[in-house]
Amino acid sequence: MDALAGKQLRWLALGDSYTIGEAVAEDARWPVQLAAALRGHGVAIAPAQMIACTGWSTDELACAIDASVLTPPCDLVSLQIGVNNQYRGRSLGEYREQFAGLLVRAIALAGERAGRVLVLSIPDWGVTPFAASSGRDTAHIAHQIDAFNATACEECNAHGVAWVDITPLSRDPGAQASMLAADGLHPSAAQYALWAAAALPMALRLLRG
Repeated sequence: MDALAGKQLRWLALGDSYTIGEAVAEDARWPVQLAAALRGHGVAIAPAQMIACTGWSTDELACAIDASVLTPPCDLVSLQIGVNNQYRGRSLGEYREQFAGLLVRAIALAGERAGRVLVLSIPDWGVTPFAASSGRDTAHIAHQIDAFNATACEECNAHGVAWVDITPLSRDPGAQASMLAADGLHPSAAQYALWAAAALPMALRLLRG
């Protein structure tokens, strides 16, 4: 029998619109879909507690954590943040510093267990109809997203934190109409399902480690 069967595990999900699931139903959010998949593998994980909001950048997420009443340790802490830093034209150096600080806090919330922290990459919103109509250079958006993700991945490696790269999924098939919510910017339930499936093997490894 699975060693985790019957245990009610706690999950804290930190992020922005992609974590909270802007423009989709609650059960379509990727943390909700991933939790359901984990339960299907015998992991009795509670619904994720979320500290996430559309529009948040790294510093705004940090302030929200400050204002929250949290009782560590959580069995899993996920983090996906940075698209709004890029969107607002904020510097890569600032992102590295603030993202690294969030990783330290996520590890502390996981009971100082870096092996219980899971980070998802930033998707490429430049492939969306919203981006196409914005007048921005979509190739430049992609270049910046890649730079932000490379920075986040480096920090995850330095801190011993798991990294799941969902960015390719946001590009292909992420630009398809079925992969987008009605707002033409945020992912649909189908796109989030791909992210959850990509994160499932790593989440199982972390929770069984």
